[in-house]
Amino acid sequence: MENWQDVNGEIVIDLPEDFDIKANLGYLARNKNECMFEVENEIITRVIVVGAIRTLVQIRVNEFNQMIVQFLKDPIPQNQSEYAAIVLYIREWFDLDRDLTPFYEMASADPLLNGPVQEFYGLRVIGVPDLFEALCWGILGQQINLAFAYTLKRQFVEKFGESIEWNGKEFWIFPTFDQIAQLTPEDLADIKMTLKKSEYIIGVAKLMASGELTKEKLVRLDSHKEAEKSLVKIRGIGPWTANYVLMRCLRYTSAYPIDDVGLHNAIKHLTGAAKKPAKEELINLSVRWENWQAYATFYLWRVLY
Repeated sequence: MENWQDVNGEIVIDLPEDFDIKANLGYLARNKNECMFEVENEIITRVIVVGAIRTLVQIRVNEFNQMIVQFLKDPIPQNQSEYAAIVLYIREWFDLDRDLTPFYEMASADPLLNGPVQEFYGLRVIGVPDLFEALCWGILGQQINLAFAYTLKRQFVEKFGESIEWNGKEFWIFPTFDQIAQLTPEDLADIKMTLKKSEYIIGVAKLMASGELTKEKLVRLDSHKEAEKSLVKIRGIGPWTANYVLMRCLRYTSAYPIDDVGLHNAIKHLTGAAKKPAKEELINLSVRWENWQAYATFYLWRVLY
């Protein structure tokens, strides 16, 4: 694990050599309707929630490839363990503890990935560390385009979440599963999602509120396949949503959302094919990208915006 230090109340995190903040900001800034953080002048502003800590931060990278985390207003961390918890969250968010050398070696020799990894070198699979948020985002995104998914997320977060105000702007905190578990689908009626999606989200919230579904339990399972099996048993979660969560929250680099429209469109675009790839082609690609399917998918998504 890379080092970090507390310098005059700011956190300084040493970044891996192959981390490029511009490549990551390009992904983070892909939709202006994002409500969980703001990217401006290469600075990220967001609320970080870890346990009981809710703190508004600005994150930038200096010329020494160090990430500087500045606390904007109270409450700020009170002790080293709180600082360490925030560092852990950021490291997980940007997947900073992953050695990407094997991925880059594989991808640079791969005819489909060679271009994207050159263009977006330094990009990490940016995570959603909170399991409830990742599951909701996966459910909201089912069978609709990305722009509409962002609209639904904003409506959901602004209706049920809390926010911290700074500089005349609201910085939102994703609703907790405890809050959502108390609701009925009628409470979500003015959000433009289907009744089924409302039911799925409330169902997931109830499973998490009861302790039946936790990130810790999923992480303890033996393999990606076991975790996927456990997730698809949940009403409203199919293989696509499960692999999305495995990729962005549980951090399985072998997760592969094979039915993802964005993945199909990127492959079609890069190969100049007349139609989207067949299932057999997607399976063959998965074999080629063994253990790095999630990173391959993430880099291919990046081609589209």
